[in-house]
Amino acid sequence: MQNAIIKMNAEIDSSNNPYVKVIGEFLKAHVEANPQDAEKILVDDKTILHSLESMKAEAKEKQQDGMAILTDAEGFAVVLKYFDIEGQAIIPTATVAPLPSTNNTQKSSSRFDISLDELL
Repeated sequence: MQNAIIKMNAEIDSSNNPYVKVIGEFLKAHVEANPQDAEKILVDDKTILHSLESMKAEAKEKQQDGMAILTDAEGFAVVLKYFDIEGQAIIPTATVAPLPSTNNTQKSSSRFDISLDELL
């Protein structure tokens, strides 16, 4: 389990993408609650950034007028599926920090309420 957390921390620290941190914190909480899934995180070619690309592909399938919305549960489910982790995504309320707002006049109710261009 510790090696999976080290791998995720390294990717979080080396990325400027704020969504990598959100997904990384979710995955760390998931692995702490489900240590049997740690080895799936450690697969060499599986990364947090690539899981975001899977999320982007899922959103593209749902898009309407160039925009798509994934709920937190839908977004995290895509991430777990990318890492070949079965089961339902449990959304931690205290461990996943909200993203910084880029528009102070409109707050999103979901971390995944974003345009496709904004994702990657």
